[in-house]
Amino acid sequence: MIASRRFLLAVWCGGLFPAATAFASNPLITDQFTADPTARVFNGKIYLYPSHDILAVPGKGRPGWFCMEDYHVFSSSNLTDWTDHGVIVSQTSVEWVKPASYSMWAPDCVCKNGKYYFYFPALAKEGGGFRIGVAVSDRPDGAFKAEAKPLEGVRGIDPGVFIDKDGSAYLFYSAKNLFVAKLKDNMLELDGAPTALAHLPEKGLKEGPFVFERNGIYYLTYPHVQNRTERIEYAIARSPLGPFTPAGVIMDESPTGCWTNHQSIVEFNGEWLLFYHDKDLSPDFDKARSARADRLFFNEDGTIRKVIPTLRGVGDVAATSEIQIDRYSAISPAGVTVSFIDPANPSAGWKISLAAKTAWTRFDNVDFGAGRLKSIKARSISTKGGAVEIRLDKMDGPVVGRFTINPGSIWKVISATATKIPAGVHDLIAVNAGDSAVELDWISFE
Repeated sequence: MIASRRFLLAVWCGGLFPAATAFASNPLITDQFTADPTARVFNGKIYLYPSHDILAVPGKGRPGWFCMEDYHVFSSSNLTDWTDHGVIVSQTSVEWVKPASYSMWAPDCVCKNGKYYFYFPALAKEGGGFRIGVAVSDRPDGAFKAEAKPLEGVRGIDPGVFIDKDGSAYLFYSAKNLFVAKLKDNMLELDGAPTALAHLPEKGLKEGPFVFERNGIYYLTYPHVQNRTERIEYAIARSPLGPFTPAGVIMDESPTGCWTNHQSIVEFNGEWLLFYHDKDLSPDFDKARSARADRLFFNEDGTIRKVIPTLRGVGDVAATSEIQIDRYSAISPAGVTVSFIDPANPSAGWKISLAAKTAWTRFDNVDFGAGRLKSIKARSISTKGGAVEIRLDKMDGPVVGRFTINPGSIWKVISATATKIPAGVHDLIAVNAGDSAVELDWISFE
């Protein structure tokens, strides 16, 4: 299935094959829960390896707690069109995993010597507790074959593997503390005993280590409960083995109250990106989480600027697609609310309400291609009837169309003439131009 509120499956020769669709905003995936997103760049594409939250029921996981039975992998070449490649590892396909443990927590995947190594934690059949396993593939999207036994000498969760410029590989993981161990060249065995990382905060839970290097600085990133819920922090060193010195906070505690967070940071097409999660599709239950992405920036001295989470996310959106205007970049100070179209079916997505005249929402990075588009469509509703103006780039920018919405209580797709549509990438602004509240699902240009 595909990462969109409206998806298609390509059918060929009696089989089902995933087809990509545009949804370049947060959350990245809306047809399933995707927590703990590890992003990697392979062969010019972003590959996303999240854990897969499902809702536990009696006899299937622990109700009210984390419940994960398998892993999917997703890919994108442009941060806009995401493809789900399906299940790559499940709890019943690994010999050493307790087959009904529902504990397939945060994973990682790296490439070395032409092979792809997928690292994952799970509860073991024998010996109890969490172990870390490895599955190997010739391709980043599988098929992966799991090793018959977990890594010897490791007990813990949240594996994160870093490969240095000299080819040396290091396994980071958490088990009340954060640990590091060098891996042998075969990527399946430790090359020495794990070492606990010193000088990190002692108070509060630390987990989810993810390490990357930039300009000779090694960044250890990790979620940490400093107060009530996890925030994403980082420490820096001149070696992947440390010692690491705490350097700051990358992302504050979630304003939604989501108890966990989990991060990865990659450079893609010249931009640095932070992948993380929140509870967008399950606002009342934070054990069902959804992957997100936002841009990340560095200061001149190499420190990381704090990332403010957005609904807009990353990636350009084609003007001819259904632009999810509710995933805004910015909104007016008053008169704007976002809610589910159907609270009983979060996968149906969100709507935005512009409750008062001049209330507005802005959606950035819309690609109008060569321009010359002639019409605008919108899925909208207004109980008393209303009007919406579409502007480009700024509030006093050119008006390229105006909708009149007839009174009613049923969602309808309406059209308006588009004028002077320019070429290139522009910000899209929708403004309430009437006296009554209007609601919008999406906007599209033809």
